[in-house]
Amino acid sequence: MYSETPALPVIEPVVRDDMIAACYEVMRELRPHLTADEFVARVRQQATAGYRLAAAFVNDEVVAVAGFRVCENLAWGRFLYVDDLVTRSDRRSRGYGAALLAWLKQQAVTEGCIQVHLDSGTWRTDAHRFYEREGMRLSSFHFVWDVVGMSAS
Repeated sequence: MYSETPALPVIEPVVRDDMIAACYEVMRELRPHLTADEFVARVRQQATAGYRLAAAFVNDEVVAVAGFRVCENLAWGRFLYVDDLVTRSDRRSRGYGAALLAWLKQQAVTEGCIQVHLDSGTWRTDAHRFYEREGMRLSSFHFVWDVVGMSAS
């Protein structure tokens, strides 16, 4: 039986608007509330606070996307925070997400970070297994309080 070996992805920072737009369909799988019309503008706006995109390409097709930023705080020092990490659903289990995460880890080293952090929804058990398999560990709980509806008085 013949089994095709997946092509190795090319990982690149995404900097041009046309490249950002090309990432939308993949990012939409993780962030379905975003629309194509607003995606580039939202990425550009977040970039003013240090947000960046990187993508895994196979044959010029986006197969995985990561949104990340380099931050520093008193708790962790300098760290790379992964806001978004998603592989196209029909391309999972081919090593593309692992390759992109490895690229992010190397980016953290290059930028003088001491850790890589990310949050993952409690219901995303497949993602949790992936992160643990890639050497990450569960280190904390993340709590949220919605401000919507509160007055500023």
